[in-house]
Amino acid sequence: MSRITTSEHGDVPLREDEAETIAPGGNRFRQALSGVGLLVAVGSGALLAVGAFLGLYVRPTSDDWCVLWKARDMGPFGLVSDFYNTQNGRVTNAFLSGVIYTDDMVGPKLLPAFLVVALGLALFLLTRATLRALGRPQPPAVLLVAAVGLLEALLFFAGTRSYQVLLWAPATISHTLPSVIGLWAVVVAVFAARSPRARVVGVVTAVLVGMAIGTLSEPFTMVAGISAAAVGVLCLPRLGWAKDWYASVWCAAACAGLAGGLALLYTSPGAQWRRAQVPKEPLTLTEVGEIVDDWWRMWQTITDQWAYAGALAVGVLLGLGLVFAGPSRDRAAAPAGRRPRGVMIVAALLPLPLLALASLGVAYGLRSGYGITGWTYARTWTNFLVPMLLILCAYGTWVGHRLGRRLVAPRPAVRAARTVTLLAVGGLAVASVIALVHPVYSMTTGTVARSVDWDRQNTRIRADIANGATEVTYRPLEIGWLAEPFYTRSYARDWVSQCAARYYEVDRLKRP
Repeated sequence: MSRITTSEHGDVPLREDEAETIAPGGNRFRQALSGVGLLVAVGSGALLAVGAFLGLYVRPTSDDWCVLWKARDMGPFGLVSDFYNTQNGRVTNAFLSGVIYTDDMVGPKLLPAFLVVALGLALFLLTRATLRALGRPQPPAVLLVAAVGLLEALLFFAGTRSYQVLLWAPATISHTLPSVIGLWAVVVAVFAARSPRARVVGVVTAVLVGMAIGTLSEPFTMVAGISAAAVGVLCLPRLGWAKDWYASVWCAAACAGLAGGLALLYTSPGAQWRRAQVPKEPLTLTEVGEIVDDWWRMWQTITDQWAYAGALAVGVLLGLGLVFAGPSRDRAAAPAGRRPRGVMIVAALLPLPLLALASLGVAYGLRSGYGITGWTYARTWTNFLVPMLLILCAYGTWVGHRLGRRLVAPRPAVRAARTVTLLAVGGLAVASVIALVHPVYSMTTGTVARSVDWDRQNTRIRADIANGATEVTYRPLEIGWLAEPFYTRSYARDWVSQCAARYYEVDRLKRP
């Protein structure tokens, strides 16, 4: 008599002989899964490679002009003092900007490639660690690479401000890099869980990283704080999700660091000066309604891009790969007992309201800082788009795993269902990659063309300065919805022109 292989709560039980011996059709299905995964991985990898390579064609614009001359004249620590005392209090942001801009535009040109590699590696390691912790077999590596690659490609290229999210250093430092730092902090925490001494190091690291993030990006501080608080509560040992206090203590340490960093930022002279420029009034019901309207418009813009569904689709592929990966020794790592049903339901449903709350907080911050058009600063959406993509992929993986357990049997009808499922889900994932080709192409042509024009103009300006000119002519070269010199008619209010003049060390820029 054959035994029954029990599954996690809510999964369909598999017979042990079915779980350990996949029919020939199942083997072919696994090969087909890997083939689709390879197609998605190659496509998204090619797009990411183009984006990383485009960093070499990045030239100064908007805030670049100001950071360039300040990093040159003040250095990283001088920039920290400037931000703390006169700008906004984001001292970590200032220090990173000073380091990245130390050698003119070399750092900003290399930053996109760093972001692509660092984010991809963090996602890959976290996915493998999560599957191992759940005791699941490792799916084909190509499916993991496909999932990571497509999530990255969607983050960088599916939005309305792709140039700012990947190529414009002031935005990537403030809104893209924090997610990378946060994910790597979690990676460190996961690996630190293996020994008591390493756990202490992990908790201390959480405090330090939290403080750094708190003075790097207010939007991500809010998103990270909400996420860490929720995970810390769910991982309390009495709820049965975690066997000890490490996860909850780590999350509490991260929240303490975030709060400390945010307090340092908020009380800085620079932040106080900035708040004084736009005095806040008590929040009224009308303003609350306007903030909700802004939040709704943000999500309407996001949902208009159907390519984000690719995150769900690649998650389904990953879930199917888990089922058809065959037995794994990693299963021994799974907890023997079942978790309480209520905790499982809360853990499954909680990400959605948390995401809504975090994005609403971002909408409030944008309206407070930039007024009625603040919600259009789509580069700030990256702070909650990363969790959104991870949530979509996680839900897709769950659906794919549940679905895959029903598609294991070697019956003809089941084989047909497997084929239809793979065509539908794989087709959506591939279509998402294809949908990103046009924005990448447009960004490529625009960035390269601007770099050629900028280099030609820069050569002429440098020649004029060498001949003794104290005023030089500059033709605006707009890109990525960013401000260029002469963006406003009043030169006294034209901070971009003034920063560009300081960069070139001349008295003034002139219109063509």
